[in-house]
Amino acid sequence: MTLAIARAADALLAGGVVTCPTEGVFGLSCMPDDDQAIARLLSIKARDPAKGLILVAAEPAQLDGWMAASANDIPTPVKDQAITWIVPAAAHVSPLVRGEHKTIAVRLTTHPVMAALCDAAQSALVSTSANRSGEPVVRNSVLLHRKFSACVDYIVPGACGGATGPSEIRVLATGDVLRAAE
Repeated sequence: MTLAIARAADALLAGGVVTCPTEGVFGLSCMPDDDQAIARLLSIKARDPAKGLILVAAEPAQLDGWMAASANDIPTPVKDQAITWIVPAAAHVSPLVRGEHKTIAVRLTTHPVMAALCDAAQSALVSTSANRSGEPVVRNSVLLHRKFSACVDYIVPGACGGATGPSEIRVLATGDVLRAAE
């Protein structure tokens, strides 16, 4: 797995888009400071840029600089409890990441492959479900290869975690649930 993570990290650092297993679904990822890669990811997904994207990190320090508050304010996740938190965005965060919002969505991953990829890239990563907007999420690696092998730079091998779908989304300041876990 180490070679696969290294190859995926190299692709990310070169401006690429990769797929990677996460807690509940396969995700599309790229570097959060590369607007060209983000635009390509949005095009692959056919996602409205106004919606914004999620940043996933292996540890709070990887979110430093992306949030207006301290990354240590993000609750520590437990295994397969994928919760994405809405927090105020730092001033420099690209509209391609935050969408039309002044906030940013962040998650500390509990998935070992996603965490290893964040560590290898030494960064939080953009992460959004690997599906075209409006289509079902992908949890099967055969379907993932069929749908995305021609349009991404690398597919990280591995299986999704125990969650049954995309992460729950909550507002950190209030605890309000914007999207329930599936």
